[in-house]
Amino acid sequence: MEISRKESSLLRALATRAGRKKSGCCRCEGIRAVRELLSYYPEKVRFIAIAKRALPQMQCDASLLRIVPDNLFDELAGTVNSQGVIAVADIPAPATGAVEGEFVLALDQLGDPGNFGTIARSLRAAGQKELWYTKGSIDPWGDKAIRSGMGVQFGLNLRRFDTLHDLASFGAVQGINNVFIADPHQGENCFTCKALFDRSIIVIGGEPNGVMGVYPGAEKVIIPMPGNYESINAAQAATVLIFESVRRKTV
Repeated sequence: MEISRKESSLLRALATRAGRKKSGCCRCEGIRAVRELLSYYPEKVRFIAIAKRALPQMQCDASLLRIVPDNLFDELAGTVNSQGVIAVADIPAPATGAVEGEFVLALDQLGDPGNFGTIARSLRAAGQKELWYTKGSIDPWGDKAIRSGMGVQFGLNLRRFDTLHDLASFGAVQGINNVFIADPHQGENCFTCKALFDRSIIVIGGEPNGVMGVYPGAEKVIIPMPGNYESINAAQAATVLIFESVRRKTV
């Protein structure tokens, strides 16, 4: 089926935060990302815009496909060298249920979509689901964040808060009273901090300022860097901390 004018207009609108908010859906671009979306969350997919050149690479329910001329697709795509596939999917409702897992990873004003996507993938790979973030962080449903995360956002419990104080206060209501802030310069060694994953919130800040929010009683943890380097980026720091939780359960 050829893409309709209405569907084409929707695709364009979803490149903006306002368009996503108004429609309640987002774009998931790339062959692998769309395949994963179809494998795990097929009920979220409204339709798939596909360039004629990409048809042989996409095996799925034909009723979902909307064929787009190659030249028009390049105008709609969010990348310069597009793979020719974009799924339009419903954005899940914000998580409201009980908090799952041993710990929560929280992002304070993290503005880089690449870092966000990497962190989301690491968290899911480690078997955790809670990813919270404060106002000023990247939109998890923006094109770049979804491409970086390969659509893993659809399987996480995303919860947004205005401030770090609001975030931690909500955690306390849920029985999560330990709050740890990742700091590049000082704090307890993350590899020896016994309570780090004991029903806790671990906060990662954006670059270059780190954690900007304040919460009374929060403790700082540091990732040891024998190379005496100033810092590692947010995604690297988060991945080290996330997989330290895996190491403790497996060794």
